[in-house]
Amino acid sequence: MTTTTTTTGDAVQYLRWRKDVADHDYAAASSYLSIRFGESRAEEVSKKLQKLPVIQRRANDILRATQRDPLPLSDPGVLRDLQKVLAGEKLSPILIADGDIADGYHRVSLAYALDPYADVPLKLG
Repeated sequence: MTTTTTTTGDAVQYLRWRKDVADHDYAAASSYLSIRFGESRAEEVSKKLQKLPVIQRRANDILRATQRDPLPLSDPGVLRDLQKVLAGEKLSPILIADGDIADGYHRVSLAYALDPYADVPLKLG
């Protein structure tokens, strides 16, 4: 288990991460990637991601490298992940393929909002 502790004002926030990616996140990544690359390439990339190890990168670096702006805390997906964190649930690592966030944009945005320098687990393919 990876725990990122950060102090925001007087509040202490905890992000807990799963050791590996949830199975449904590979399907979500494949769905997103199929829009970019087509079905067969998306499935191929998703299968390759499954074989890769989980590594760590800072939230700000992930967003910068993928040329994404963080979603606001008011975004429904970010709020849903915040509710999970507050309930003590572990979040799934991020999936990055070909320089884009294939799955986990809401999770990395939440991590960034809590601490831009937080280490975030991901698979990078």
